[in-house]
Amino acid sequence: MSFIKNLFTPAKPEKRYYTFKIKCNRCGEIIEGRVDLDNDLSLNEEGDGYLVRKGLIGSGDNHCFQQIEVTIQFSSAREATEQEIQGGTFVDLTMDDRQ
Repeated sequence: MSFIKNLFTPAKPEKRYYTFKIKCNRCGEIIEGRVDLDNDLSLNEEGDGYLVRKGLIGSGDNHCFQQIEVTIQFSSAREATEQEIQGGTFVDLTMDDRQ
């Protein structure tokens, strides 16, 4: 009976989203970005990990529409190893659970 119960009980979800916060160098707005670890990652050129590039623009409340480019490299275990940013600075890096 426990086999059937385990068959229909969903497994505990793994971490799916990698979230980060950045601050715009021009206006100071804090912008939150999110990487979907199941869909947004691309294999890097060496083939030993993943890479993602995100272009973020704030809400425009400060009349600032500067694009901030974020590049994050992930290991083959999908853990962030390096990050670069142009046009802003990183404020906080965290992991969120599946939603």
